[in-house]
Amino acid sequence: MVKQERAARTRQALIRAGAEVFAKEGFAPASLSSISRRAGVSNGALHFHFESKKALAFAVEAEALEAVRQVVRDAQGGDDGPLQALVAATYGLMGRIADDIVVRAGFALCGVPGQGKPPSLRREWQCWVEETLRRAEADGWLAAGISPGDAASAVVAVVVGFEVLGSEDRSWLSEQKVTGFWDLLLPRLTERARPAVGGGSAEQVRGETA
Repeated sequence: MVKQERAARTRQALIRAGAEVFAKEGFAPASLSSISRRAGVSNGALHFHFESKKALAFAVEAEALEAVRQVVRDAQGGDDGPLQALVAATYGLMGRIADDIVVRAGFALCGVPGQGKPPSLRREWQCWVEETLRRAEADGWLAAGISPGDAASAVVAVVVGFEVLGSEDRSWLSEQKVTGFWDLLLPRLTERARPAVGGGSAEQVRGETA
């Protein structure tokens, strides 16, 4: 049991070290020796857990993907409707990208040539946004003339844009940026009581239904 716990800690340290190096240097320039040094383990220990740099990158993306799925689960935990869940999830996702190096590196690794087909965080996010907006339309939340597909394209493009820009300027990942986006988009999306913005609050700002 002690040996298993030590192995699990080593593996986690390598994933975090890999995330830090991948986020800073990129996938191609990153070396396994620099990752093992950062993790405080030998090259042999690294190869015991991961047969290649690609395998380590896959593990980083897989852990980041689970974190994104947890953000979505948390956002769906209330009873305030699909649009509120969508708003809350964008705040949660930006917060995780800003604060969690593994999530940040997982997004940075998306689409890196030569990696095969690792889990795609951006694709996962896109599918969930599309599904949530289709549900919003079915539940009568979207304003007349609003296409869930077009709305999803806007949300996905802006959130991925924040993520990419945030790799160089962390202010793009701030709550203020997310609030500004939703203050602009929500009045166009819905004519019903609009979900509250600001930290992904589950409270709703009541208004007159058209």
